[in-house]
Amino acid sequence: MAKILSITLNPTIDLYNDADRVVPTHKVRVRDQRQEVGGGGINVARVIAELGGEAHAAFLSGGATGALLEEALRSLGIHSRAFPIAGAVRVAFMVREEATGLEYRFVPEGPEVSWQEVEPLLQAVEQSGAPYVVASGSLPRGLPVDTYARIARITAQSGSRFVLDVSGEPLRAAVEAGGLFLMKPSLSELEKLIGHSLDRKQASEALEALVARGVAEHIALTLGEDGAILASADGVLAAPAISVPVRSTVGAGDSFVGALVWALTEGWLPADAFHLGQAAGAAAVMTTGTDICKRSDILQLYDREKAASGMVPRKFAAV
Repeated sequence: MAKILSITLNPTIDLYNDADRVVPTHKVRVRDQRQEVGGGGINVARVIAELGGEAHAAFLSGGATGALLEEALRSLGIHSRAFPIAGAVRVAFMVREEATGLEYRFVPEGPEVSWQEVEPLLQAVEQSGAPYVVASGSLPRGLPVDTYARIARITAQSGSRFVLDVSGEPLRAAVEAGGLFLMKPSLSELEKLIGHSLDRKQASEALEALVARGVAEHIALTLGEDGAILASADGVLAAPAISVPVRSTVGAGDSFVGALVWALTEGWLPADAFHLGQAAGAAAVMTTGTDICKRSDILQLYDREKAASGMVPRKFAAV
């Protein structure tokens, strides 16, 4: 079983609540509070562990909330290593308004982090020996915008494959540096990179151009209700969205990445791994709040979609 190292530079404690209605000024009484650990890389590790993979989570942690995060990861059975920072891990607060089904997400920017604090984590990445390294989530305040591009260089030099799922200027810096194994932008993120809006055909062409430039060997573009696209040197594969009842969209992108990378470490072809990622993303929206996708849902959706397309699905080992 191949080890997968996930990196989370700005993790969270996620609090998810239900409320009858969200209104200004007045107190909004919430109930059924759920607490989960979060941040892109940590969510990816949770999905990999759910599928039976060997997930190792490296993350920055500080304050009392950091202690809660570390204990929660230990209880989930995920191999984890916390790298101390002076600031406290942020707490994100989410409310689902039952009257409308809308979700309200309040996500703080998190602590400021110095380069001296992040250097030990980067050294651990270099020495990890993991075949795949996944970095996902926002960049903390205080770190240079090319931090993920630097991590990409470190992993390439150590012989690992680097998977990136970030947004904004950190994504642009990584794209300009190139050399990624896989990246997963959303349509809005791709449009910001290109500089204008894109229809589906234009998006496919943009992905092909980025692959041809050497930005990444594979680019998976998620399109929400319009499905997803995978581009590589072998061409472009497009797939429609999987129809499921939507309960929450939180964590769908991380689920997509976690399942896709897990499948690659198991020797799946990129096209099959891509379809499994789609199944995991769809399974994630079937769960409430910040709960991750369930293995049973992923397998059922994957088998259903492959059967509908007339293709033979890959078999899963028992865990």
